[in-house]
Amino acid sequence: MTSTVPRSKAGTKRAPAASGSATGRRERTRGPGLRTKFRRDRTLILMALPVVLLLLVFNYIPILGNVVAFQDYDPYLSDNGFIAVFQSPWVGFEQFQRVFEDSEFWHAVQNTFVLFFLQLVLFFPIPVALALLINSVIRPRVRAVAQAIMYLPHFFSWVLVVTVFQQIFGGAGVLAQTLREHGHPGFDIMTDPSVFKYLVTAEMVWKDAGWGVIVFLAALAAVSNDLYEAAAMDGAGRWRRMWHITLPALRPVIALLLVLRVGDALTVGFEQFLLQRQAVGPDASEVLDTYVWWNGIRNQDFSYAAAAGLIKGVVGLTLVLVANKVAHLMGEQGVYEK
Repeated sequence: MTSTVPRSKAGTKRAPAASGSATGRRERTRGPGLRTKFRRDRTLILMALPVVLLLLVFNYIPILGNVVAFQDYDPYLSDNGFIAVFQSPWVGFEQFQRVFEDSEFWHAVQNTFVLFFLQLVLFFPIPVALALLINSVIRPRVRAVAQAIMYLPHFFSWVLVVTVFQQIFGGAGVLAQTLREHGHPGFDIMTDPSVFKYLVTAEMVWKDAGWGVIVFLAALAAVSNDLYEAAAMDGAGRWRRMWHITLPALRPVIALLLVLRVGDALTVGFEQFLLQRQAVGPDASEVLDTYVWWNGIRNQDFSYAAAAGLIKGVVGLTLVLVANKVAHLMGEQGVYEK
């Protein structure tokens, strides 16, 4: 008995069908065209356009001004400061040599790194701990009120933050006056250079810890409650659930914020230190940002200030790249993927 294979009535159309499917595969591989993508994402592009323009005007175009670091820039060579850039003489790396030979620059670098490591140790764990504490609160209303109270100081200016601390810890503050009324000697933490680094760290914790709490709570919101219920059924206590479920969920966010924090190692704050510079003196409060402003901008040595700022930018970029590489080695994404 011989078997017969039925013929396809559309046998002659197989080749065009295969060709069409190959064309479809090529189109799917290439993806939609630029015009199609623009029509699809035009709303998002229009929303992002103001931010892109702000970054272009205030962040990227001013980078061109770093050329004065290689000049002896004199804004009075022309009525237009921009034209004066083209008329100023070139001096090569002379400004950088002046920066590296200045002992005050290295003192500012030392203060900057000391304050950075102190803030990294004392400030960074606090938002994590507060987020875990708020996340353990069962009542949503209590959680929302606590979150709002912690986040409120983030909107305060540094002028207001320093004023609040002055009214509490200053020589005429509430605590000092209360001690004097009870026969004890008063104190003035705001003018004590020996505790200044701890003072500015406390100010930063009070001002910005709430923002970190928001970030970590957002990461915790993505953790499924089924994991906690399954762990509780297996006999895991509160601490073991936090160690094996909560902290691993926060690990990518912690790694990302650490990388960004390392990138800001040389930017520990300008306005905060400038406001308190006169009270404690430059020996305790001088950091790179205030050094650039005081010795460059205030004295109108613009080329020197540009050289110091350029050094700071290059070192900051290097720290970000190194920290991001370490995050990749630890299995985390970091700022960008490999």
